Amino acid sequence: MYKCLKILAAICSRILFALHGLLMVYLMVELKQDDFYWSLLAGVVLLFVEMIVTLKMTKNGEWKWFSPMVFLYLCTVIPSIFVMELAYQEFRMNIDHINITSLGCTEINCKEITTEVQGAEELTILVLILGRWMMPRGKMSRDQLAQLLLLYLALGADMLDILELMKEPSVKTNTTITVVGLCLFSWAIMQFTLILTQTLSSSSEDPEVGERGYSSSGVKNCVMTLCCTSEVWSVLITVLMQDGPFLVYRLYLVTREGVFNESMVFFICKNILSVIIQLYRVVVFLCNENRKRKRFKETHINL
Repeated sequence: MYKCLKILAAICSRILFALHGLLMVYLMVELKQDDFYWSLLAGVVLLFVEMIVTLKMTKNGEWKWFSPMVFLYLCTVIPSIFVMELAYQEFRMNIDHINITSLGCTEINCKEITTEVQGAEELTILVLILGRWMMPRGKMSRDQLAQLLLLYLALGADMLDILELMKEPSVKTNTTITVVGLCLFSWAIMQFTLILTQTLSSSSEDPEVGERGYSSSGVKNCVMTLCCTSEVWSVLITVLMQDGPFLVYRLYLVTREGVFNESMVFFICKNILSVIIQLYRVVVFLCNENRKRKRFKETHINL
């Protein structure tokens, strides 16, 4: 029964990704009027090949640290967003060179393109969250999965705001700002492929983990214990892939480009607090590990 449910979850999640990937490619082909972009559906086709390999090679229907399914899906979606946003940015630039008589029609077309592109981007985040919910949990508990989905919502809102900043009046025709924003969005959304990014390792819930790290040979695994745990890596990945780059990008737009809106202060403060809190997590973790190491030494000295 469990195996059947696992297979059903794997199929349903990949169908969801495949349908949305097909929609994204279709919108891009319609916008660019170029059938070459249908080639991006290769990632969608490979989803089902990957499903067979994953179900055969893994016990829980999911790889431990990396999700090939999400990666293949994003290989279709990210280029689609890139192409549509750049096409939309080119359209905005052309508005400055049209005559007054055609302005009304152009504004209507611009709004239609804006709605399609924005809707497709927002749907991408929702599909990632629903897909993560539907796919096999692997070794995650239901509580960990719920925490992961809530964090995905917060991450997604931050990512979508970066895309909206590119449409601000003072930078909406700046190709460099648009390309950098798209690169940051693409870099950040790749977090969804890294399962360790938002989940606690199973060892963090094991009461014996502190003793295993220092067993038999004393503190020979000290460096590995401190630097190669999923907790530390999750902090580094979150800071380096999202909050750090997003903070620099927003501060540049405010100080150099004069971009400022109602949500700018909130997201800048959010990025700053996220970096501080994540670094605080590392400090707390290292302090706890240091105390465990000292207790281990004292215990063996007494023995």
